[in-house]
Amino acid sequence: MRLVCPAGSPPAFRAALDAGADAIYLGFRDETNARAFPGLNFGEQDLAAAVHLAHAHGREVYLALNTYPTPARIAQWRTAVDRAAALGVDAIIAADPAVLEHAANAHPELARHLSVQGSATTPVALRWYRERFGIARAVLPRVLSVQQVEQVCAAQVVPIEVFAFGSLCIMVEGRCQLSSHVTGASPNRHGVCSPARAVRWEEHPDGSRSVRLSGVLIDQFAPQEPAGYPTICKGRYRVGENLFHALEAPTSLNTLELLPRLAAAGVVALKIEGRQRGAAYVGAVARVWRAAIDALARDPTGFAAREDWQQALSAHAEGRQTTLGAYQRGWQ
Repeated sequence: MRLVCPAGSPPAFRAALDAGADAIYLGFRDETNARAFPGLNFGEQDLAAAVHLAHAHGREVYLALNTYPTPARIAQWRTAVDRAAALGVDAIIAADPAVLEHAANAHPELARHLSVQGSATTPVALRWYRERFGIARAVLPRVLSVQQVEQVCAAQVVPIEVFAFGSLCIMVEGRCQLSSHVTGASPNRHGVCSPARAVRWEEHPDGSRSVRLSGVLIDQFAPQEPAGYPTICKGRYRVGENLFHALEAPTSLNTLELLPRLAAAGVVALKIEGRQRGAAYVGAVARVWRAAIDALARDPTGFAAREDWQQALSAHAEGRQTTLGAYQRGWQ
């Protein structure tokens, strides 16, 4: 299995490379990628240098063009595909059919990976993308159980990539209608679930804090209680007489214990989430997964997720908690 790691900056790119990533995915500094906010992503020169460095080390670079353009702005996305091909990236990660169609017609030699934002979860859907746009790989959404992942892989429509570690999304991967409704901004094209302009923190005399998103109270924190990145889905709400994380708790996906099962299913690539995270996160997480993948290759039957690996991942997890998410879902 190949290890696919994120990079939102040149230092993060170098960290992923040094930690043993087989491929690194990144984006342009515009709305063609789903992490488009200030301080992240790559300009033309930085991206060209990243591709050169990766290829010199025998690694690959994937460019995320995974947002959905409005009809009036499709030319910008088509130009981004052309730029990607000219820069020599190894694949684009896209979801919009118009973007995939342009890539297939104008640059047939450029590999096309179906983004998680395409939300394709069945062999029928994957077959449609393969027949129409010649996709070479598909990234599955994080809403499938491990049994469902195995079923999709068994159909052998296209090679499958899955998320192995990082933040979860309970919506239609990056196209959250809750966030759009509350903030008036698309998480898909504006790069973030909670735009900074919509977030308001309030400090209280007793040391507690509360956070609002466009005026909507989404959480309150006791003194000294850790407070994570505020999103609608990970807020605490009163439902009846109970106050709790009604939609999703602040925690990160961690599939380390499922590694042998994912390999046996035929998963070809494991993806680490986190282009918005720094070089320290990328390097630490990538080193654990590199070691784990290599250990599995050396001894498939004797593999066990080491405790120090789990501790290292938990230290970089959201809320310092990890979960198997939908992978462990009992119902189908």
